[in-house]
Amino acid sequence: MNWEFISKYLPLYEKAAWLTLKLGLLGIVLATLVGLLCAAVRYYRIPVLEGIVRIYIEISRNTPLLIQLFFIYYGLPKIGIRTDPASCGVAGLAFLGGSYMAEAFRSGLESVDPIQSETAYALGMSRSQALRFIILPQAAAVSVPAYMANVIFLLKETSVFSAVSLMDLMFTAKDLIGLYYKTTESLAMLVGFYLIILLPVSALGNVLERRLRYAGFGA
Repeated sequence: MNWEFISKYLPLYEKAAWLTLKLGLLGIVLATLVGLLCAAVRYYRIPVLEGIVRIYIEISRNTPLLIQLFFIYYGLPKIGIRTDPASCGVAGLAFLGGSYMAEAFRSGLESVDPIQSETAYALGMSRSQALRFIILPQAAAVSVPAYMANVIFLLKETSVFSAVSLMDLMFTAKDLIGLYYKTTESLAMLVGFYLIILLPVSALGNVLERRLRYAGFGA
C-alpha cells in the first residue's frame, strides 16, 4: 500500500465524494417527490393517470440506470433536449428512484386498514385531512425500511455517473488507475469514501425505524 499516493490524492477523492453526495441527495429528493405523487395516484386509482404511472414504473424498474443515463445524455439531444453530466445524473436517479419509492410508499398506504380512513370520513374529516392525520403517519412508519433501503440503493447507483463523464468517486478511481496503475490504493479509497457516505445513512434508517415503531406506528 503506497501511503504517499493515498495522501496525495485523498483531496481529489474528497472533492468527488462531495459531488457524489450532493447529486445523490438531490436525485433522492426528486425521486421521493415523484414516488409520493405516483403512490397517491395508484392508491386513489385515478383514471388514466394510474395507467400512465404503471407504465412508467414498469419501464423504470426494468431498465438499468446506465441505459437510462445514455438515453438522457446521448438520445435526448437528437430531439433538441441537451443536459450537462450533473443534470443527467440527477434526472436519471430521479427517474429510476421514483418508481422504487412509489412502490415503497404504496405498500405503506395499502397497509393501513381501510376502516381507519372510513372512520375519519365518518367523523367529518376531508380526504386530505384523513390522509394527513390518519393514513400518512402509519403508512410512513411501514414504509421507512423500504424507503431507507432505496436511499442506500440510489446512493450506490451514483457509481455509474462516470459513464457520462461526471467526476464522481468512480470516475476518479478509474482515472487514477488508468494514469498510475495504483489499483489497490485507488479502490481502497473508493471503498472507504462510499462507506463514509453510506454507513451513516444506514444507521439513520435503523434509528428512524426503531423510533417510529416505539411510538406505536407500523407495529
